[in-house]
Amino acid sequence: MATSVSHAGQQGHTLIDWRPEDPQFWTDHGKAVASRNLWISIPCLLLAFSVWLVWSVVVAKLPAIGFDYTTGQLFWLAALPGLSGATLRIFYSFMIPIFGGRLWTALSTASLLLPAFGIGFAVQDPDTSYTWFLILALMCGFGGGNFASSMANIAYFYPKKTKGNALALNAGLGNAGVSVMQFVVPLVITAGVFGAMGGEPQALSDGGKLYLQNAGFIWVPFIAIAALAAWFGMNDIADAKASLSNQLTILKRRHNWIMCILYTGTFGSFIGYSAGFPLLMKTQFPDVNVLSYAFLGPLVGALSRAGTGWISDRFGGGRVTFWTFLGMIIAVVGVLQFLPLGDSTGNFWGFFACFMALFFLTGVGNASTFQMIPSIMRQEVPRLNPGLNEAAMLKQSEMESAAIIAFTSAIAAYGAFFIPKAYGTSIAMTGGPAAALWAFAGFYVLCLVITWIFYSRKNAPVPC
Repeated sequence: MATSVSHAGQQGHTLIDWRPEDPQFWTDHGKAVASRNLWISIPCLLLAFSVWLVWSVVVAKLPAIGFDYTTGQLFWLAALPGLSGATLRIFYSFMIPIFGGRLWTALSTASLLLPAFGIGFAVQDPDTSYTWFLILALMCGFGGGNFASSMANIAYFYPKKTKGNALALNAGLGNAGVSVMQFVVPLVITAGVFGAMGGEPQALSDGGKLYLQNAGFIWVPFIAIAALAAWFGMNDIADAKASLSNQLTILKRRHNWIMCILYTGTFGSFIGYSAGFPLLMKTQFPDVNVLSYAFLGPLVGALSRAGTGWISDRFGGGRVTFWTFLGMIIAVVGVLQFLPLGDSTGNFWGFFACFMALFFLTGVGNASTFQMIPSIMRQEVPRLNPGLNEAAMLKQSEMESAAIIAFTSAIAAYGAFFIPKAYGTSIAMTGGPAAALWAFAGFYVLCLVITWIFYSRKNAPVPC
């Protein structure tokens, strides 16, 4: 069946003529189309983050319903969604130019139904093996993979002057899925939300009841709606099509690898702290009802990312990133002062306040580093390809920027594995998480120096 032409420049859901850098085109048509795609993308990404990190809450409750695992085993379960999510991001990074944003967003969102249903059924069976829980933890990584393709897709829709803010909104409000999940799940697991359809509750040792299956089931209807919205409401961009070999050019770009390091320092920290925060608080301050507070960290980080993208658009991403890493170093040192070390019982509220500062700064840095990438490639592509005309240079820089944004997000997502695992290893070897936190602070020092050398100092090679 022939595809109908909706209007000039669009064939079906595919945008044949897309010129966001043309002010007249953007005002008359482009902005409305881009906004529609952005506001469908955001809830899809929010649900992806919710499913990706839901395991961090489920793991904290498994011992209460009779699954007797060691602290090390629990930290492995908390860390594995980060490992699979980061690995999937590497592949998802290149999917948008191959399959198109509309199809891939719909399919990747629908894939979240697998871990959502899987969790719901597994926790109801007391004979569920640790191996099956490991598999479910890996499946939650489907949600982590979605970020890379989502950010690459939205990057194509916006002009340079507003790209930083658009990416910050998509990522920031998408990241809020972690906080939404950590707020919603503790509520829904206390009641039979789905009645008899949801299954019987699990009995607790104190005589109470828990509907832990709702941690998975609660997302199912929302995932279905979001996948349908993506299929019927989003667009593909014809000019965004590119082969895998064309996109793999970014692997030769030095600044791709530099930005992988910096984004690991910002987003890797955000997602790793989010994954490990509930269990870290539970092990260090066992008398505190951690699930009442855990959602606040990811919420602060997500909102700061969504709300501070304009700062980097105005003052430059490199400069903002430099000061962000300096603040993160100070915040980590602050966390260390309030841990229960030696004979000290620690101070929960001091610990919590410093972690809130860390979450806030990771959000600012997430926005600033993503603002840097298009600026860097706008300078690098003409230098590396002097024979291209202006239009070809613009197209090449847009393609490489989108691919680098997605690829750096893939590498950084390994923070969701390494940070919880580092906590577990540090606790096992030294009795506490301080060694891991000192290692994180050292990494931020490295990121600070790299940012200054390449991007933020006077006469930097690529000022941005």
